[in-house]
Amino acid sequence: MTSKKGGYLGNANLKPAGIGIEFTKDQVKEYMKCAQDPIYFIKKYVKVVSLDEGLVPFNLYDYQEEIVNAVHNNRFVISKLPRQSGKSTTMISYILHYVLFNQSMTVAVLANKQSTAREILSRLKMAYEYLPLWLQQGIIEWNKGSIELENGSRILASSTSASAVRGGSFNMIFLDEFAHVPQNIAEEFFSSVYPTITSGQSTKVLMVSTPNGLNLFYHYWRGATKREGERGKNEYIPIEIHWSQVPKYPGGPLRDQEWKEQQIKNTSEQQFQTEFECDFIGSTNTLISSSKLHCLNFISPLHNNNDGLVVYEEPKENHVYVMTIDTARGQGLDYSAFVVIDITTSPYKIVARFRNNTIAPLVYPTAIRSVADRYNHAYCLIEINDIGAQVADILYQDLEYENVLQSVYKGRAGQVIGSGFGGSQSQLGVRTTIPVKKLGCSVLKSLVENDKLLIDDMDTIQELYTFVAKGASFEADDGHNDDLVMCLVLFGWLTRQEYFKNLTDVDIRKDIYEDEMKRIEEDILPFGFSTTIDEQEPTSFYDGEDYWSTSDDPFL
Repeated sequence: MTSKKGGYLGNANLKPAGIGIEFTKDQVKEYMKCAQDPIYFIKKYVKVVSLDEGLVPFNLYDYQEEIVNAVHNNRFVISKLPRQSGKSTTMISYILHYVLFNQSMTVAVLANKQSTAREILSRLKMAYEYLPLWLQQGIIEWNKGSIELENGSRILASSTSASAVRGGSFNMIFLDEFAHVPQNIAEEFFSSVYPTITSGQSTKVLMVSTPNGLNLFYHYWRGATKREGERGKNEYIPIEIHWSQVPKYPGGPLRDQEWKEQQIKNTSEQQFQTEFECDFIGSTNTLISSSKLHCLNFISPLHNNNDGLVVYEEPKENHVYVMTIDTARGQGLDYSAFVVIDITTSPYKIVARFRNNTIAPLVYPTAIRSVADRYNHAYCLIEINDIGAQVADILYQDLEYENVLQSVYKGRAGQVIGSGFGGSQSQLGVRTTIPVKKLGCSVLKSLVENDKLLIDDMDTIQELYTFVAKGASFEADDGHNDDLVMCLVLFGWLTRQEYFKNLTDVDIRKDIYEDEMKRIEEDILPFGFSTTIDEQEPTSFYDGEDYWSTSDDPFL
């Protein structure tokens, strides 16, 4: 489409479709050189806006060239980059090359917000306008959310969601700030987009972001990162850039310690760690200390079913297992979840877990029983604040599963686990009251930080990263879930019950106490020094969070 002024829709900088260009010999050579070398094309013909200098050629830094080459030569690339590193501009430049010099390519530009995706597309369109006309393809469509070129290539801009690419066939998917996409949306997106990716042999996925806690971006990053003696667990090529590699401004010196200190003064240490050091840290208000969270590593499960069951270890003969169970309404919001823990010896270990936000409460007891039976008729503790009471009743009464733990109110002790009904105050399962949650959180903290509970599940670790202090309690940070963690809180509370000690020969209170005393002695006493203490062993100690009793009396 042309106007009296020429160009596309009156824009003389844009070449309309159907307009032939007579190339000179030099232009043919230049065109071929650009097609073969994206770095050459970007440096010579792509222009960007500089705050100080206006429109200038895009002079790629070394790390930006590394990104372009990685994307050009590989199908899957994941980049962990600091703020203000020019990551979007770098990707825009490569996408521009990709659609210009390839026929019938469809590219999806996806961001955590639609407005962000469209802003990225607008910057690409600006760069396109300043290309020489002989390098351009004719314009067929030029909209806020999409463009289409005469060579059949298209670019679509949208928010990252399951519906963004469903039903389409894409040659390249660019995921900008993927770590900032809500977890549930990110998971739904990949379950939807994966068939699209695998339908072709050359589809590219480019995932670029600053970290934002332990989420799906972290999962892919860890899977891409090669550890000593190992190969990456997925096909993604990881690229990591340190903030010191990024100049203060285009053409300026590298960022230095003085710059770092100024940034921290203007923001905070935590914000700098996340946005510039690219550290996958959570809130400083997490139940589990950040230093311990950094030490938690997830492993690949033996089995990972689509229904939410993840198995890390098969049942072992004569081992004792406990299941702690949380129930949701199955409406796609909170998750119904349970964890299976081997309590035979210390440290305890999560051997399986389940998480599903669509399973109906009436079906959930059957899923619980099938796993509980498999794990040597595991003892089941069910949270019954809401619909969980119905789940407990169906499991015990209708499915006739006997190993459902019961609780009874006993005065000052509150709810206590017992082996049978003890009158009108007894109930199947346990209500998560304020005292139950407080004690459960305190014990869980001690179990994890003292390596008495081994957690290898990625989703559980992720929830621990976002399980933060709110008021006088702990709960999931905004936009996150804590269903698996609450199962562990129930387990923490259970370990303080006298009935729990009868299930195993391990007294976890004494176990932690003895380890702590040993550590203190090793830190205080000189090498080779030994002593004998005739005094009576103390019956309690304080771990910084809670008072622990080493007595056999459950009420101490």
